[in-house]
Amino acid sequence: MSDTTVSENSKILIYGAGVIGSLYAVLLSGSGCNVSVYARGHRLSALQEKGLLYSDKKKQVKHADVRIIDELADDDIYDFIFLTVRGDQALPALKELAGNKSSCIVTMINTISDYTIWEEICGTGRILPAFPGAGGGIEDDVLNAALTPAIIQPTTFGEITGEKTRRTAALSGIFKRAKIPYEIVPDMHAWQLSHLAMVVPLGDACVDYSPMEEVWRNRNVMRRTAVEIKRNFNWFARRGMLSPAKFHLVRHCPVILIAAGIRWFLRGNMGEMFGYKHIRKAPDEMRVLHEELYGYMKEH
Repeated sequence: MSDTTVSENSKILIYGAGVIGSLYAVLLSGSGCNVSVYARGHRLSALQEKGLLYSDKKKQVKHADVRIIDELADDDIYDFIFLTVRGDQALPALKELAGNKSSCIVTMINTISDYTIWEEICGTGRILPAFPGAGGGIEDDVLNAALTPAIIQPTTFGEITGEKTRRTAALSGIFKRAKIPYEIVPDMHAWQLSHLAMVVPLGDACVDYSPMEEVWRNRNVMRRTAVEIKRNFNWFARRGMLSPAKFHLVRHCPVILIAAGIRWFLRGNMGEMFGYKHIRKAPDEMRVLHEELYGYMKEH
């Protein structure tokens, strides 16, 4: 199958119908991809009853042109399976996908892992590590979400080997058609660790502060968060693992400027859309990521 054919008429499965999975389903289906969404529980019931509802830029509620499924046969083949579940759901999901014959699973999940365990479960060469550039929420079964500004975080992906391949080219074409900003990086493991080096201190600041939405007002917390991010970035930079390159600019900035940037991010609409909405629903996940990141740094 040629790259052109894949990108123009791709068959996509979104495994996980939360905010991230639903948003990519909306965007990919809107660009002409044949999109199926695999869901469970309350979200499955809502999707079967109402369809995938989303709020557009004009705040109008619309239906996405997707197929809703609750079973996945081994011979139900997709060009790409996007795995968009929480970190603690990754292993059960991959075990379920292990028998499916689709060749590429795009794992949009926060992880400390170097993907070895994932490949042991579902097969060498099937994992294409990625991370979404998006955020938002689902209220009354209506998706209200958006892509993160590209300058802050585009959708990021890359082969475990660091090579550019036919399928990274095909996925690039799909994202271009869907107008999803993206970046291919040579070392997704280093990129994800570096991402957590920033996200974990931000999550720590928000989880333990009440009310969370007012945390930006506390200059001591903002300074402490900035110091922690800078310390983490320096740790990974010394080991040649800091990615993307713009993080090197951050680690050379004075703490007062980093703290000001954090305050700017958290006090406005971006803080709500790309921070608070997720943290409110997943404080336990943030605590687990804290333990995993600093456990990794201590071990190494």
